[in-house]
Amino acid sequence: MSSAQSTVRAPRAGDAAARRSLFFFVFTLLLIEFLDELVFGVREAAWPLIRDDLRLSYTQVGVILSVPGVVGNLIEPSFGILGDVWHRRALILAGGVVFAAASVLVGASASFTALLLATALFNPASGAFVGLSQAALMDAAPERREQNMVRWTLFGTLGNTFGPLALGASAGLGWGWRWPFCAAGALVLALVAAARRFPFPAPASAAGKGKRARLAEGAREALRALRRREVLRWLVLLQAGDFTWDVLRGFLALYFVDVTGAGEARAALVVVVWTCASLPGELLLLPLLRRVGGLSYLRVSTSFVLVLFPAFLLARGFAAKVALLCALGLASAGGYAIVKAQLYAELPGRSGTALTLGNVFGLVGTLFPLALGAFAQRFGLGAMMWLLAAGPLVSLAGLLTARKAK
Repeated sequence: MSSAQSTVRAPRAGDAAARRSLFFFVFTLLLIEFLDELVFGVREAAWPLIRDDLRLSYTQVGVILSVPGVVGNLIEPSFGILGDVWHRRALILAGGVVFAAASVLVGASASFTALLLATALFNPASGAFVGLSQAALMDAAPERREQNMVRWTLFGTLGNTFGPLALGASAGLGWGWRWPFCAAGALVLALVAAARRFPFPAPASAAGKGKRARLAEGAREALRALRRREVLRWLVLLQAGDFTWDVLRGFLALYFVDVTGAGEARAALVVVVWTCASLPGELLLLPLLRRVGGLSYLRVSTSFVLVLFPAFLLARGFAAKVALLCALGLASAGGYAIVKAQLYAELPGRSGTALTLGNVFGLVGTLFPLALGAFAQRFGLGAMMWLLAAGPLVSLAGLLTARKAK
């Protein structure tokens, strides 16, 4: 039975109470993504400050960007499967508590080791708290997966926008980079308390079996899905698209400080501008998807990314680079949302399984920042940035032969 049948249903016409319940349920899920990306946005903009404060090398930055992802992707697959077959609500709430603790511990870190250990808590916690919330959103209205994923991405973009702004305000007040992480931890705990109102039910097909039997059944289903060509396609495209989004963002502030010669404050502002640049595209994409297929849009936008990214690297002068970065952010809007929605559509009623496969397949992706950091340490950050152009190239190749999931 589809998990959509056992989660929050779309209300009948005139049922005001059901409509309000669905609205607050979806809004709570979107706020979870907002806070997750707010913390991420603070971290990405704070790298120059963190690097100087803790005296980190490029290799150590790469380790912090990669190792926690490996840890998370080893642990998170079980969360996705359990989210389909067991107590989804308990996993989400527990993940939120650990996420809040991780945020505070990052703010309290005084060394590379402490920061690495604190950051390592984020990924598995996010897998339970944020990942399963995304799965619940996909189950809430299966017929509107692309639109809801765009909303999810939009709230994430807003969080990424406010993150660097919060860091800038904290630095401007003389509080440094640590206090935004502590404040975010408190906000996450408040949202966990609000999320307790909702059941986050797992599929009804999981009822009547023991936890171990349900987990084994879910693992077998995930392995069967992994052998499907279209499922593999969307998993590869998720990783490729990340090259000119999250991976780029991880090195962006350092690039502007160390390669272009911008100051730390200007580099943090660039991260804000880059994030904000995608907002108009995401807002326009919601009505656009009612008229244009998601895949058709994505083929065109990826073609623009493939041209704009090299132009950004070749541009001379701070203003020219920022202008091209804005165009790149606009062209990138909606890429993750559409690809992820297609993955969920290939596995109807198994949103947790889709989440699990993304985590398993993402193990390779988590090693990219480590390899890129080591490359930058040896050959320079400017040379390393050219390697990211492989992302849109692979994405476009995969999209040209893709078909919309039924």
